[in-house]
Amino acid sequence: MNTAKQPSLPRATARERLLAAADELFYENSINTVGIDRIIEHACVAKASLYDCFGSKDELVRSYLEARYAARQARMDERMSRYDTPQEKILSIFELLGEIASQPGYRGCAFVRARADDHASDKVKAASDQSRLSLLDRFTSLAREAGAANPEQLGQQLQLLYDGASVAGHLDRNHNAASLARELAEQMLSSIGAKNPAQAKKRVARS
Repeated sequence: MNTAKQPSLPRATARERLLAAADELFYENSINTVGIDRIIEHACVAKASLYDCFGSKDELVRSYLEARYAARQARMDERMSRYDTPQEKILSIFELLGEIASQPGYRGCAFVRARADDHASDKVKAASDQSRLSLLDRFTSLAREAGAANPEQLGQQLQLLYDGASVAGHLDRNHNAASLARELAEQMLSSIGAKNPAQAKKRVARS
């Protein structure tokens, strides 16, 4: 019997524990209803640790949103890397949303919820706006690659579909919302080939 002691994993830092607590509590509840005391209790750290690491709750909120943004970017990048055409990449974003929205505890888009607060600080608004602009830029860039006549307009339409599916998945508990949005997006993208025969030939050549 091997009785050798296994090396223990390094303990999470106070900053990591605070961010983990913020991610869980802010998303499950809301930024406004979760106070500092609840966060430090959940993170099992001293109050001084929060101010040493972040300086204020506002900075903790901004860091929480930035961590969420980075995680979402990584998920989308990984999912889109499985596909070749811009049309497939666009549709994969809706497929990913459907998987996330079907998970227990889904509360919709963290950035929309944070931005909806009229009393949100400039830092929080900026972090939320960055995420939304990034998604719009992604849709617009992919629409341009797909050969859309007006990629800016199509990008906005795709983001509207994404936002609607996110809200329906949360408020209506509609687990089919993302797949319905994907179907609409596919119809919109199919019209690109009809208007742009050269692009349609490229898609056929790839298949």
